[in-house]
Amino acid sequence: MPDFFVVGHPKSGTTALYEMLRRHPKIFMPELKEPRFLAEDMYNHSAPEDSTQLPATMEEYLALFAQAQPGQMAGEASPLYLASEVAAARIAELQPRARIVAVLREPASFLRSLHMQFVQSRIETVNDLAKAIALQGPRREGREIPRSSQLRLQVLQYSDHVRYAQQLRRYHAAFSPEQVLVLIYDDFRTDNEATVKKVLRFLDVGDAPIEALEANPTVRVRSPQLDGLLHSVSVGRGPVSRVAKTALKALAPRPLRRGALGLAQRRLVYAPPRQPDEALMEDLRRRFAPEVRELAKYLDRDLITLWGYDGLG
Repeated sequence: MPDFFVVGHPKSGTTALYEMLRRHPKIFMPELKEPRFLAEDMYNHSAPEDSTQLPATMEEYLALFAQAQPGQMAGEASPLYLASEVAAARIAELQPRARIVAVLREPASFLRSLHMQFVQSRIETVNDLAKAIALQGPRREGREIPRSSQLRLQVLQYSDHVRYAQQLRRYHAAFSPEQVLVLIYDDFRTDNEATVKKVLRFLDVGDAPIEALEANPTVRVRSPQLDGLLHSVSVGRGPVSRVAKTALKALAPRPLRRGALGLAQRRLVYAPPRQPDEALMEDLRRRFAPEVRELAKYLDRDLITLWGYDGLG
């Protein structure tokens, strides 16, 4: 079993943290960054996935860590473990001595980036954040659900991702305080090196040269429909897409096909994020101000000032 878990949140520096930690000689983390195996309430592990086969059995999950060498700390990073209602107990059941790393981000900016990531990952098909949040009610009733092979209803309940204090309580109920490290995204953005060193001390693996990294940048999907079409062509899904893929196979070798589809995706589908809708962001901050106040009290840290909630009135 892994010795430590980076449990989330998504879009809070977890990918960069994963990339920096796995370069440490005393740490082993598998190539598959997000096994998600212990969050059965968030993902359907028995369903096929287009890009990566997630482990569906305990044997497959443990095989991810088989190459860890003696003396290495093995770990994994599944950012939705923090929002999962079952992951904390599952981790404690399988590895009671596990060390837990959580990263928390200001709610409005977090949800904005999370939504864009979900659109990019084809989990979400509604390109407007306000509309996606408004669909939480219908989706709880099983309506307006995007077609996604591994989607669970809980993933698109955006407000549930911001139950920060409640999420931390699940881990503190399962582990001692010394086993849980809570980081604030702003600290990580301000000083990558100092934050990673803090994690290394927490894992008790000693310092090592650290190269600051930025990974998994947020992008905007111009058209989910066009993105879906290009994705369908790349995997040959549907009769039209299979015909198109067959034609591409006849005309170009595999590396060139992949390059062409990737170039089309980058030029036609992806774009830099627009400036945030400040009215929507203020509305979200007002909506989640009680969560921020509760978290600030729980962590005994002035997040109200740090995240600008003192100016809401």
